Amino acid sequence: METLFPPLPPGQFDIVYADPPWDYRGQLQHAGEGSRDTGGAIRHYPTVTLDDLKSLNVPGICAQDCLLFMWATNPHLDQAIDLGKAWGFAWATVAFVWDKVRVNPGFYTMSQCELCLVFKRGKIPTPRGARNVRQLVTAKRGAHSEKPDEVRLRIEKMFPLLRKIELFAREGDGPGIADHQWTKWGFEARDAEPLAAARELAGGDC
Repeated sequence: METLFPPLPPGQFDIVYADPPWDYRGQLQHAGEGSRDTGGAIRHYPTVTLDDLKSLNVPGICAQDCLLFMWATNPHLDQAIDLGKAWGFAWATVAFVWDKVRVNPGFYTMSQCELCLVFKRGKIPTPRGARNVRQLVTAKRGAHSEKPDEVRLRIEKMFPLLRKIELFAREGDGPGIADHQWTKWGFEARDAEPLAAARELAGGDC
């Protein structure tokens, strides 16, 4: 895995927030015969097979009681549940439903929503914060694969005092996020320090 990923940071985290770079086997999005190519994940970042994702030692950085919040594109829901279990978590429920406002082309219906799943290892970690956080997030879709900041903010409200890590973070993630609450790791957030350190390495653009 060293050839695919930077080393995982040391420590035990209570909350893991992940946006895996799902493998589409080179498939590109399109709007139908004769339409222009609307791009695909492989055009924007390196994608990773499910087997390689499973081999990443996520259990090694998780506390005994830990939650995993994982983004899953709709074609990869089965793989996402499989991956969560492979990382040592039990399937719990859908944590967030993101209404992207804008639609994407699809083979069946036009895609507008994406799910953030939640898995549990041990018990729900404590201390807990807000218990009235809403599931539905309405935020206009931005750059490819960019997730709404509102989801991280809601997780912070739910668990303000716990140790949190974002896996597969990308440069540019997190404006408006409480920097001290997150460690970021991924293809572009290559240091294992909180976001403030990542910003410094990126010249303030992160």
